[in-house]
Amino acid sequence: MLIRMTESSVKKLSNGDRCYRASNGVKPGKNGCVKNHYLYQKQHCYPEEKIYHVAHNGGLYKRPFNEVFEETPMLVAVLTYMGYGILTLFGYLRDFLRDWKIEKCQNATEREEQKDFVPLYQDFENFYTRNLYMRIRDSWNRPICSVPGAKFDVMDRVSYDYNWTFKYTGKVVKDVINMGSYNYLGFAENHGLCADAAADVTMKYGVGVSSTRREMGNLAKHEELEKLVARFLGVEAAMAFGMGFATNSMNIPALVGKGCLILSDELNHASLVLGARLSGATIRVFKHNNMQSLEKLLRDAIVHGQPRTHRPWKKILILVEGIYSMEGSIIRLPEVIALKKKYKAFLYLDEAHSIGALGPSGKGVVEYFGLDPKDVDIMMGTFTKSFGAAGGYIGGKKELIDYLFTHSHSAVYATSMSPPVVEQIITSMKCIMGEDGTSFGRDRIQQLAENTRYFRRKLQEMGFIIYGNNDSPVVPLMLYMPAKIGAFGREMLKRNIGVVVVGFPATPIIESRARFCLSAAHTKEMLDTALRMISEVGDLLQLKYSRHLLVPLLDRPFETTYEENEE
Repeated sequence: MLIRMTESSVKKLSNGDRCYRASNGVKPGKNGCVKNHYLYQKQHCYPEEKIYHVAHNGGLYKRPFNEVFEETPMLVAVLTYMGYGILTLFGYLRDFLRDWKIEKCQNATEREEQKDFVPLYQDFENFYTRNLYMRIRDSWNRPICSVPGAKFDVMDRVSYDYNWTFKYTGKVVKDVINMGSYNYLGFAENHGLCADAAADVTMKYGVGVSSTRREMGNLAKHEELEKLVARFLGVEAAMAFGMGFATNSMNIPALVGKGCLILSDELNHASLVLGARLSGATIRVFKHNNMQSLEKLLRDAIVHGQPRTHRPWKKILILVEGIYSMEGSIIRLPEVIALKKKYKAFLYLDEAHSIGALGPSGKGVVEYFGLDPKDVDIMMGTFTKSFGAAGGYIGGKKELIDYLFTHSHSAVYATSMSPPVVEQIITSMKCIMGEDGTSFGRDRIQQLAENTRYFRRKLQEMGFIIYGNNDSPVVPLMLYMPAKIGAFGREMLKRNIGVVVVGFPATPIIESRARFCLSAAHTKEMLDTALRMISEVGDLLQLKYSRHLLVPLLDRPFETTYEENEE
């Protein structure tokens, strides 16, 4: 629970400390302060005129939990809806011209002799792609021709038919600052300890395995990796998979099925959504990071049971992520675990973006909150972000891993992980754990945390609206209007800054954004250059919308946490 605290809600205690009263509707206790929702601060800690943003819920949190989601300005929201409305009208006009052969139709369609068959392409489903996405298609799928480190090289391309096709000019844009890759700890590199170790393993084992783990593809390196992952996570056992997406989509159906209930966060990744749908279990969605919504679903599930028969659910599985890659928010894991224990449910935690990027030792959101890994039933993560490799893992009790080894489609049918990829993970993980004999890994974790706080603070000072947790290396900067999605990406590339822009339907229709991903490989000079260019483009496109007016939790379609900021 986020509590807004001001000096008007301060009560001095006999020992000279201060107890802060909540002003968000929580009833005070007998001492005039908030019962089970309080924080004591020494008199010398902060100036008295400050506004304090603290998240404490019944003592569950051992550290402040700060997340900010500023309200969309009304004028911006109206203009954004108008922009999409105008694009839609012109889209229908262009479709009319295409039907009458006045405008050339570039999209895939059936031939005339196939018109009586069941259509392969749903015309209306492709409306957005034809008339909106194609206008800004050049902002995506840009080919790079170097290592995706702190800087990379981008191949130049042009389009002569309004982004339906592209032609390469033969030119290369050199030294573009990479603000889009998930290279959180900077291990995506072609030199150094990891690259050398992967090269040696390639010479010994080759690149491919050409078999599954159950047949001839179980190498000693795979078992070494799994033992290392289990030790890193602090769990009994772990299992590695060759693809991060398939780790979710192929293993969730092995864990739950008909007669089971899945409670899924509304902003969960597509791999979690697909896995839940393939399982055949009943799916109910709770509002993003909203513990009241989750508890209501849990309570209803226990009280009412399955539909029609009212039999108890065989299993109740809660699906959440550590860091949400579009919002930059961090799961309220202490509260989720408390609810899971209260209602005897199971917890599936996807740490794709948080493993390596959060916690003093890089062990993810569990370590970030100081929790026990045993309280999470299924710990999932990927090697594609912080470790600079590919694949995913699942960690937990030995019984769980033994079961998945024989029942998971991804384990039984998928080809084993490539040996050099396995070695990249092993070497980078040992570096993070300090088992390479240096503090190099720990220094990278600290550098990422410093870069994250610095970059977020500077963007807020410039007047941009950014979303997410202060400690999240995923930083969404709000663009809102559809025309500014492509414009921002193009203008930043002109200034040698590579960014990722995102719009509807990947985000709510009025919440288009640019998403920055910080890396330990970024130097302060790189970040300052990027910030200077972002500010320049922000002035050009008039993107500095922030008024520091944040709205209550229940006033936003995608529920997270909102806080007024009067500092």
